Amino acid sequence: MKEARYYKTGAGNKLTCLLCPHSCTIEEGTGGKCRVRINRDGRLWAAAYGYPVSLASDPIEKKPLYHFFPGRDILSIGTAGCNFSCIFCQNHTISQASVDDVPRQEYTGPLQVAEKARKIPGNIGIAYTYNEPVVYYEYMYDIAVHARERGLKNVVVSNGYINSRPLGELLEVADAFNIDLKSFSDKFYRDVAGGMLAPVKKTLRAIRRRGLHLEITHLVVSGLNDDEGMFREMTEWIAGELGAGTVLHISRYFPSWRFNAPATPLPLMERFYGIAGEKLKYVYTGNMPAVKGSCDTRCAGCGTVVIRRSGYSIDASGTGKDGNCLRCGTGVVVAV
Repeated sequence: MKEARYYKTGAGNKLTCLLCPHSCTIEEGTGGKCRVRINRDGRLWAAAYGYPVSLASDPIEKKPLYHFFPGRDILSIGTAGCNFSCIFCQNHTISQASVDDVPRQEYTGPLQVAEKARKIPGNIGIAYTYNEPVVYYEYMYDIAVHARERGLKNVVVSNGYINSRPLGELLEVADAFNIDLKSFSDKFYRDVAGGMLAPVKKTLRAIRRRGLHLEITHLVVSGLNDDEGMFREMTEWIAGELGAGTVLHISRYFPSWRFNAPATPLPLMERFYGIAGEKLKYVYTGNMPAVKGSCDTRCAGCGTVVIRRSGYSIDASGTGKDGNCLRCGTGVVVAV
């Protein structure tokens, strides 16, 4: 464990965590909503620090990131815990658990993780993923510093539920984000995820202002966030606030954990794909068979297919080493 960076003390050994908008008040011997930030002896501890439950090399497309070093591998790390409680979570065995609830690897310090990433041939960096990386913020940040020193990239796959100050420090060491925008309804966030929409929108704006690479994932859940009008509002907001070039991944839901509604109908996924394409240049579908080239990347300048995808295999022969379209020169992806 390591002492948490963002909290304040109160009366009777009570602590207030300042990492995310929950602002949990944590009594002695208990943890916050995330289960991995613990009050012991009047100090807040990051219990997941140094104890990954998963550490594996993945295709960057699996995060998913389609416009950031396509075709490359990245070392992915995750721990226990999450500051949301989505009833359909596919990773609930680790996200809705404390460090003592799940098998964990032996202590692996930040420098060890960075060195492991450096030694993997062709690896571009480290992705903080699997569960919600905000809850192991100190571990992520310390790893990211070592990774930066070694010329590696840092990718954060997150729900975006984080306060401005820790986010600001994270933006100093991160290179790319995939943010899970779960709905464009605050009621959905409160009732289904246990949070609020506004802080997530604030995070998205901050990443865009910083000029870091940003992609968004939106899981379309049957009966919960599948309203066409709200989906249109969301894509219009993304285009207007973040830019029409923002990459959007629309994923198909399947029953999981405590939610058993039928899988998202394929015709609805196709319709949403078309709606998003009216406002955004780069839209993809996930967790379903590709339709209408929905996994391929077309140049926004000339319409040429520059990257073809089949699962996690890609053919990027339409782009140069600079990530530009070979036909018209338009910048499409971040690549070397």
